[in-house]
Amino acid sequence: MAGQISQRFIDDLLARTDIVDVVSERVQLKKSGRNHSGLCPFHQENSPSFTVSHDKQFYHCFGCGAHGNALRFLMEYDNLRFPEAVEQLAGRAGMQVEREGGDDPGAAKRQQKREEGVNLLELASRFFRERLALGQGKTARAYLERRGLSQEVIRDFGIGYAEDEWEALKRYLSAQGISEAVQVEYGLLVHREETGRTYDRFRDRVMFPIRDWKGRTIAFGGRVLGDAKPKYLNSPETPVFHKGRELYGLFEARQANRQLSRVLVVEGYMDVVALAQFGIRNACATLGTALTADHLQRLFRLVDEVVFCFDGDNAGRQAARRSLTTALPSMIDGRQVRFLFLPEGEDPDTLVRQEGREAFENRVTCASPLSEFLFEQAAEGRDLKQVEGRERFVSAVLEALKQLPDGVLKSLLLKELSSRSGIETSQFSGWLATHAPPVPRPTAEAGDDGFEAMMAISGEVESAPMAEYGDGPGYGESRAGSGGPRRGLAAARSGTATLSLSWPARIVQLLLHEPGLAETLPERLDWCPEAEPDGRLCREVVKLLRAGRYRSPQVLLAHFHGTPEGERLDQLARREMAIPREVRASELASWVRHLERQSERLTPAQEYQQLLAKSRQPGALSAEEKQRLRELIGMLASGGGSA
Repeated sequence: MAGQISQRFIDDLLARTDIVDVVSERVQLKKSGRNHSGLCPFHQENSPSFTVSHDKQFYHCFGCGAHGNALRFLMEYDNLRFPEAVEQLAGRAGMQVEREGGDDPGAAKRQQKREEGVNLLELASRFFRERLALGQGKTARAYLERRGLSQEVIRDFGIGYAEDEWEALKRYLSAQGISEAVQVEYGLLVHREETGRTYDRFRDRVMFPIRDWKGRTIAFGGRVLGDAKPKYLNSPETPVFHKGRELYGLFEARQANRQLSRVLVVEGYMDVVALAQFGIRNACATLGTALTADHLQRLFRLVDEVVFCFDGDNAGRQAARRSLTTALPSMIDGRQVRFLFLPEGEDPDTLVRQEGREAFENRVTCASPLSEFLFEQAAEGRDLKQVEGRERFVSAVLEALKQLPDGVLKSLLLKELSSRSGIETSQFSGWLATHAPPVPRPTAEAGDDGFEAMMAISGEVESAPMAEYGDGPGYGESRAGSGGPRRGLAAARSGTATLSLSWPARIVQLLLHEPGLAETLPERLDWCPEAEPDGRLCREVVKLLRAGRYRSPQVLLAHFHGTPEGERLDQLARREMAIPREVRASELASWVRHLERQSERLTPAQEYQQLLAKSRQPGALSAEEKQRLRELIGMLASGGGSA
């Protein structure tokens, strides 16, 4: 099994697979015209927005944006890594996975280590549960009894105990054939550089297994019983555990209620477990880190309503403000976020014991909606009776609303802001437009005459590589009657062209849609400095494409799945490629040449202005400069860079 899965095999596997069959085994689909539709499995919805295309062998959700091919669907739905998804799809098709590089002597060892890691954490979890039930766990059992936890809750959450010894877990796992190196890699052992020795990371702690959505243990959290510090200790980042994506208790919440409609996000393990003890089985907790966009994405795939629960002190308020900032970009219509602040000095664990389940659930029901918390934060510390105070209040709200997706919620918030401030809504819209991040325009100082002068260079503007800003097939391929390049010119003149991406990002976006163009790039990668935004990612993509693999965009995305690079590639893939296919090769060459000229430290807009000024002198431009000017207008009009 050693070696990398060959691209030829992946292409063959996808060609033999019908995505409709794969998806329909997990999602109830109905025929709808040429496609199939159903309820999206990646977020909670009442009406179908999930479509599977037999012709394109592709799925897409118009609600949450999930999309991809059969491999991507298996990775997302079954929580599989790319190689595992290939194995599963191949097994379904009765095919044997073909791999390259089988002569790599280290590949077999790496594969063996990965397989050991899969079993390691479950073995450790079983060990901790056994120790809780034995004599060594007497103190831990007494602690859990004092906290009022029943045997049922202890069992459901898999709670265990790490005894007060330096090498208890190490000896147990070593006897199971797990090497110390793997135990260190998966965060169970700590390696001391000074002595070269290893010892158990968790000692004399109540152990809370952290599970993925399929119930597999991927990490641990430990609560100390004695006076050791820190009070709570989490597993470090490992090949299977990333704090910024996982939530403690989410698996248990789904097990308790398959039709979740609301999730309560609290701050600690014991908060989750104590609420479960009182019958509140829809709580989860972040793992020693602030809320992230990945956390929210995972939650909104399950429910439409998320309630954040914070302490009522300053630290809780600050955490709530950070969560508000994180949540705003995810608030598409239909989603709801609310904020619950507890009395100072209380947490969910203590409060639910004092008040009981019904009173606590009433607090959750009455939690402040995002809109109220947003206005409250903007008004805090400002005298709204004074003009200056109202100005700062309005500015703060509008600054936040710039992060909110367009939709009904944004419109309603603007209307509410108008009511509270007495300013017409139309003025807010203008403010949002004028205070948005600056969008450079090719006509920066020359006005419309600048484009007319450009057109006069050779009379060949129609053949310049400028995009039609359409949403049709091929990410902007020309359609009859659409206006062709002239429409791209009009878009650039009106300032609607999107020029916010870096040049390396534009190149990556183009390669995602046209992987074969990697063969036309210069042999050396000096033209793509790593210091440029997305420069390192661009280099990695080019290297992968040159290696002869990942010629399918979806497979290329799958290679980076679960990483920050993968998220960036996904963003770029979703953006419209507003460049006709027939001119994409010349566009790529133009962008590469621009990067090669970066030593001059001129932005495209600056270089354009420089050449345009020179063009006003008859005969001043050389043939090469004329060609460069044509390239610049094409790149700027198609959204190919930033000033």
